[in-house]
Amino acid sequence: MTRFGHLRGAPFHLDDAGVAWVEQTLTALTPAQRVGQLFVHIVMGNDPAALQTIMGLNPAGITRFYSADLSYEENLITRAQSAAAVPLLVSADLEGSRMSLPFATDVPNPLALAAINDVAATREISTIMAAQARAIGINWSFTPVLDINAAFRSPIVATRGFGSDPAIIQTHALTQIDVFQRAGMAATVKHWPGEGHDDRDQHLVTTINPLSLPDWHASHGALYQAAIDAGVMAVMSAHIALPAYVLAKNPDAGIEAYRPASLSKTLNCDLLRGDLGFNGLIVSDATPMAGFGAWGPRSQTLPQVIENGCDIILFSNDPAADFALIEAAIADGRISPARHEAALIRILGLKAALGLHKGAAPPDLTEFAPEKLGATRKTARAITARAPTLVKDVQGMLPLSPAKHKRLAIYSGGVVVPFAPHPLPLDLPDMLAREGFEVTMLGENAQPNPAKFDAMLYLFAEETLLTRGRIFLDWAKVGGDFQRAMDRHWYDIPTAIISFGYPYYLYDAPRVPTYINAYATMPSMQEAVLDCLLGRAPWAGTPPHDPFCGLGDAQF
Repeated sequence: MTRFGHLRGAPFHLDDAGVAWVEQTLTALTPAQRVGQLFVHIVMGNDPAALQTIMGLNPAGITRFYSADLSYEENLITRAQSAAAVPLLVSADLEGSRMSLPFATDVPNPLALAAINDVAATREISTIMAAQARAIGINWSFTPVLDINAAFRSPIVATRGFGSDPAIIQTHALTQIDVFQRAGMAATVKHWPGEGHDDRDQHLVTTINPLSLPDWHASHGALYQAAIDAGVMAVMSAHIALPAYVLAKNPDAGIEAYRPASLSKTLNCDLLRGDLGFNGLIVSDATPMAGFGAWGPRSQTLPQVIENGCDIILFSNDPAADFALIEAAIADGRISPARHEAALIRILGLKAALGLHKGAAPPDLTEFAPEKLGATRKTARAITARAPTLVKDVQGMLPLSPAKHKRLAIYSGGVVVPFAPHPLPLDLPDMLAREGFEVTMLGENAQPNPAKFDAMLYLFAEETLLTRGRIFLDWAKVGGDFQRAMDRHWYDIPTAIISFGYPYYLYDAPRVPTYINAYATMPSMQEAVLDCLLGRAPWAGTPPHDPFCGLGDAQF
């Protein structure tokens, strides 16, 4: 096969013109561009100078954490593409809920879609996501998530994945891949070689997939093989180790058995490319993460990302310094010419596969016209309304009504968002007040008096995004001190716990009589829960995981 022959096959499927563009563009790249094309950088804030600095480094692409200002975001992407010598990959984590584009339609996250478990609904939501992303200029999504909710204590999988059943995960992930890529946006499956068995977060520590090889091939391996066979364009190689595979090849591997995939030639080249036959682009997970940084000085590890099989380095805290590190590694041979060229060919091949060799399509803001946006939001709300799941109500507390439960005591932990310094307020208490309930918000050290209240709600809203470390029901925080941490009021006052996020609080409160999982924190999900609480809508969701955390008593 020629240097470019693999671009004619899956997942690129380039024709003669596409292959010719890759060859010509590769030949024309300056030395600086050949370095810069190995990076995707974050563009933060609204300082034009920051964008200019990033574009001066000739990146393969940019990732943006988008503001609610549609006009500004459209203009930024247009300016970035205009400044690029080679058309840009413009990426985003399209994971729904609080990760929805803020100027677009709020859509359910993967766990909520798995609770609905309707392929048509997932296809509809994915179509909305893809159309709006493409309209603003996004052409690459770092989704879908193929991780498995195997360890309920995992602070990083839960709401980001499609649950714990590989069959359900595969069905919905392949649907999303199909919709995204038909819309002209590359999909990326993550987090290679598979997260969900380690109860830690790779943002904070290198995590480990502990499965035996037969078990891995039957679960994560089968999921990745299905995605590859379906033509997924990219795989995100994460800061996760798979010691069983490395030790099978070298029983004396020692610490190398625990090297994260993002830095592992064995996992990227031998397993992913060799055994599974993946021909697409491999992008590292974010390199500022501690699961990456724990493996050595950046001057050593960053070149290993490329040399050991990834094609793109994702994110830099200091882009100019990282550019210099890679430039030096190319010059002194730590990144071999063959590996460097292979990465560039796949990067350019992905761009051509997305049609960027014909010019980046200009943004189309008609997708956000009031009538169109109103229609997609209506559709998304109707699908979201099918997600809330009544896990148990052994006391027969529901439905709530002002006639029976007039005086409501509510404890709220607020919406925990990693990017916000303090929790954001939930909307549900105000919604309940507008329905005629007398709502009393309980602060720390507040002691609900059964004579003063007719019902009590504990509200938690913490989705599994990043750097959570541990997610659990912190009774000491709820009660305010060690003594109040031991109080339980549900035998005196009808009580429910409602989680708009992490779905495993029954582990810390197995005897609470009423428990609800709603998976996502967005206002439309809170509206859906309100309707279910009041009996205006059914609890239609089905747990896509074990909400009882393996505890026999939690079911009663």
